[in-house]
Amino acid sequence: MQKGSIRVQTENIFPIIKKFLYSEHDIFIRELVSNAVDATQKLKTLSSLGEVKGELGDLSIDIQLDTDKKTITISDKGIGMTAEEVDKYLNQVAFSGAEEFLNKYKGQNEANIIGHFGLGFYSSFMVSERVEVVTKSYKEDARAVKWECDGSPEFSLEDADKAGRGTDIILHINEESKEFLDAGRIRTVLQKFCRFLPVPINFEGKQINNTHPAWTKKPSELTPQDYQDFYKELYPFSEAPLFWIHLNVDYPFNLTGILYFPKIKQSYEIQKDKIQLYSNQVFVTDEVKDIVPEFLMLLHGVIDSPDIPLNVSRSYLQGDPNVKKINNHITKKVADKLEEIFNKERKEFEEKWESLGLFVKYGMMTDDKFLEKAVRFHIMEDVNGGKFYTLEEYRMAAETLQKNKDGKLVILYTTNPVQQDAYIRQAQAKGYIGVKMETIVDAAFINQMESKWQDVHFVRVDADIADNLIDKAEGANSVLNAEEEGSLKELFQRQVPELHVTVEVKGLSPEVPPVIATRPEFSRRMKDMASVSGPMGSFYANMPDEVILTVNGNHKIYQQLLKEEDKDKKEKLVHNLADLALLSQGLLKGNHLTSFIDRSVELMSGEQQKGRIILGA
Repeated sequence: MQKGSIRVQTENIFPIIKKFLYSEHDIFIRELVSNAVDATQKLKTLSSLGEVKGELGDLSIDIQLDTDKKTITISDKGIGMTAEEVDKYLNQVAFSGAEEFLNKYKGQNEANIIGHFGLGFYSSFMVSERVEVVTKSYKEDARAVKWECDGSPEFSLEDADKAGRGTDIILHINEESKEFLDAGRIRTVLQKFCRFLPVPINFEGKQINNTHPAWTKKPSELTPQDYQDFYKELYPFSEAPLFWIHLNVDYPFNLTGILYFPKIKQSYEIQKDKIQLYSNQVFVTDEVKDIVPEFLMLLHGVIDSPDIPLNVSRSYLQGDPNVKKINNHITKKVADKLEEIFNKERKEFEEKWESLGLFVKYGMMTDDKFLEKAVRFHIMEDVNGGKFYTLEEYRMAAETLQKNKDGKLVILYTTNPVQQDAYIRQAQAKGYIGVKMETIVDAAFINQMESKWQDVHFVRVDADIADNLIDKAEGANSVLNAEEEGSLKELFQRQVPELHVTVEVKGLSPEVPPVIATRPEFSRRMKDMASVSGPMGSFYANMPDEVILTVNGNHKIYQQLLKEEDKDKKEKLVHNLADLALLSQGLLKGNHLTSFIDRSVELMSGEQQKGRIILGA
């Protein structure tokens, strides 16, 4: 029996390993099972080279829990170790067996060897008061040995009884970690870290992993149903995805994976961190912000790459040129896929735009390379629904009528087709084409695109009267004389409380409503953005709304209203006209709305007595 001290630089290494090596203690299961997979994959490699005689037999890994003995045992039937190898690999902290094996057998299935860090085995001491390793090498005439350590630098190494090749790691769980003596807890951790490992993993008599997940296969080997089934395996309670992108790169870096576009509704809650990062089928993390572009963080799926550099705990990305290359590659693949679907299956693309639009617009705002490609498949839906335009298509359809004095294309849009219906109708009567911009990202998208598309200007349909939406109309005169216009201006200005109001009288078409309330595009945008931009934003958001009341002097109602001799009634009628206009902009609330209702009832009651009703509509 051999006794000795593990060769480390300091006797304080084990307390460091036990408490600080990994951020979460359940990582020990991943590390030990990964080592067992390594040992199995090494055996397969040696067998393929003719260095292992006979059939390999069952190569599954077994995990056993003994609550009475307070142990967890992880057993593999892999390459095993000799006494010399145990002394070399277990007694020299941070000497990586996987790394040495790769160097020796470079080019021989090296992607199947998971471990690159010599400290993985020592994660067992985070949860154990004592660890035993019973192992027997695949080599002929090898004898089994047992290594034991209690978490101090002291160890023992002696002969042992073991019938077949492979390694058993027996963890004697300490009091602080007894949570891991619960079968449900172990099952949860195995599902998290080991559900796609390439060697069968058995726990409680059942295999818990899928050894050949979809992303490890070639796209030509998979049907649409295979992709759908794998999505259900990853996200059992989610709706079917819109479509997917299969990543398969082997130069200049190794990258495989499947990214899914999920369905996203208007009432969605943003759920990031749904993409899982793997390294040779070992789960690493679901925080992939450095690898996946920010605008694609709402995607679902799996990315697997042995070339993504990780620190010793495999939990955080480190700076490396490969990460940026992978990020750029994913951006390109997504853009190419979207363009392909748009070109080949445009109708299907349009039907899915409600969900796709969020990704596309976010990407156009944050990634200029994506923007260059996305301008070809970004689409805008007509206000009437059913028809979509790319920017170029909209330009061809609207440029003749919708170019302003500066030569810019004016894109008219609505944020609420129902509420802004009257404004939409007026714009359409002028021959203008409007589009919907009603998602939560559209306000920011419009501002960003105006800075990137120098020849485009966005204007909401209620930013001005239809006559002025594209360019300020000149010479719009009413049939009213100057005195009558002045009288109307005074009446309307007096009747609009708590708003910053400008009143103007225009000679619009008699069919246009008697009063139109509009909110100038620039000031409304600033106020909308201020409402979500912190303390200073609150200051601006609470400032009065800027409103323009355009009085249609050619509407027949004013011929009658100006002749009204009852001053109180005249003021109430004007007040109602102003309130109706404000109501269309959602600016009539609280006690002002109540007053409008009461006033309307009062006017109706008075007019009913005369046999007629005047509400001013």
